[in-house]
Amino acid sequence: MKKLISLLILITALCTAGAQVKIHAHNDYLKALPLYDALQQHSFSIEVDIFLVKGQLLVGHTLKETTKKKTLSSLYINPIISLFKKHYGFISADSSYKTSLVIDIKQNGTEVLKELVKIFQPLRSYFDRSVNPHAVQLIISGDRGPISEWKNYPAYIYFDGRPFEEYDKNAIDKIAMISDNYYKYLNRSNYGDIAKLSAVVKKAHDWNKPFRFWASPDTETVWKLLKQCGADIINTDKVRECREYFNK
Repeated sequence: MKKLISLLILITALCTAGAQVKIHAHNDYLKALPLYDALQQHSFSIEVDIFLVKGQLLVGHTLKETTKKKTLSSLYINPIISLFKKHYGFISADSSYKTSLVIDIKQNGTEVLKELVKIFQPLRSYFDRSVNPHAVQLIISGDRGPISEWKNYPAYIYFDGRPFEEYDKNAIDKIAMISDNYYKYLNRSNYGDIAKLSAVVKKAHDWNKPFRFWASPDTETVWKLLKQCGADIINTDKVRECREYFNK
């Protein structure tokens, strides 16, 4: 009987973990503890905005907000490497947890992508799941360069797709998720139109890709609405609050 009870507890825990809502830590670099807060809440993806300035990849929402002290390496790459070393090949003490780093290129996409390949090529054990199945997945958003060129980037470089873009098989294979602006799918009362939201999510699912709405209001009402419409990933600036809401 004790064995049966233990088995039931294990199955319940596994089902709960599997059903856990995927959270996208939007503009994570603005948090008190960039990266670490998002990891603590088991965020599915963590977003950082970057600019290429005099050979350095600087972090900021606008060019004016960037400083030499806040670089992609100092805020994300180096800490991620340290965590993998600390946890013997995993991003955290939870060996079942994996995450993605969404790099939002604000301008000069093609030039920045070339720089990113130079940086990440020697770091594939931390950022390439074909080398380490638990590695952080790299997803390029923002200025992603020409779609026709995506196939030419290394296999560990993935992209954030759009539902209104046309893709051939090569491009589809390089897409990690589909995203779009929530405010494009409002009804006449300026609330999220359930039919429109559900339809665009279905389009992504037809491509076998998870979907995320960005710029959605950060409220429990909208989080619930997006989940009901089938959105796989909830975009939020309130990572802890969002996780606690869905854990209820």
